[in-house]
Amino acid sequence: MATMNAHLNIPGNPSLAKSSISQLNDGNSAKSLRALSEEEFKFWKREGYIVVKNAISKEQAAQTAQAIWEFEEKDPNDASSWYTPPRADMQMRELIGSGMVEMYNHPLLWANRQSQRVYDAFVDVWGTDDLWVTIDRCNLNFPVQPDKPFKGFIHWDYDPETKPVNVQGVLALVDQTDENMGGFQCIPELYRTYDTWKLSQPEDRDRFKPDTTRFQLTKIKMEAGDLLIFNSLLAHGIRPNLTQDKVRVAQYISMMPAEPDNQALLDWRINSWKNKIAPEGYAFPGDPRGKEKTQPVAELNELGKKLLGFGSNYLK
Repeated sequence: MATMNAHLNIPGNPSLAKSSISQLNDGNSAKSLRALSEEEFKFWKREGYIVVKNAISKEQAAQTAQAIWEFEEKDPNDASSWYTPPRADMQMRELIGSGMVEMYNHPLLWANRQSQRVYDAFVDVWGTDDLWVTIDRCNLNFPVQPDKPFKGFIHWDYDPETKPVNVQGVLALVDQTDENMGGFQCIPELYRTYDTWKLSQPEDRDRFKPDTTRFQLTKIKMEAGDLLIFNSLLAHGIRPNLTQDKVRVAQYISMMPAEPDNQALLDWRINSWKNKIAPEGYAFPGDPRGKEKTQPVAELNELGKKLLGFGSNYLK
């Protein structure tokens, strides 16, 4: 589908646009914050990320984590079931071994997407309540194997030179408070200093992968149910899991201002939910088993319908 072509050669999730025509909340409006405190909003503006505590309940997180294990046909209590060959080839090579789970439309994923506190947090960072949610996947980041070490990575999903107006997010489904455990890492210093940093970089550098040698990586600790939101201009990635038996489990989730006039994208989003179609793109190989197609269509509440894009052209 034509709307997916913008992401065929870049990492970003193709269920939404690469960049919004709307700007992020600058904090100057009279609107009250819903989920973030004033101090948290200032931190978000300065550092390029924020952790929203208890975005979903721990029970809801645990149920979603179990669904991901079942989807992958793996046992959280049996490490011998964890390491299996990939089902599909991953074009984006740095993601190999990172534990991506090609599960997008499970009812529990949609339940988390239409959580009021998750929505309110994205309303705060965008400054508008007219949002669409990403149709994105999950992650099971296992302890690294000596013979197949995953070294982690830092990248951008969008070329920062294009100044994308976008945010991304990840929902922790288990506690990730051990720094040795796989999880989110980023470089807030580079986020703050990018415009001066780039002046010292070669013109032919990889625009998606910065030279990180002089930077200290920030490892974000999260508890089950916490939501991390980060600016797409923040260099970020997954760190290697150096524990013996702890598995990072997460759901990727974000929101952007709605684009009701983008009919092709809207049609694709409705079809993805209704027929359990996975996004296609550089970083999205899909599940050759088609396992999601055997699952029921996720029920949407009124907020969920809004976040998907239901309007007068579609039956509710």
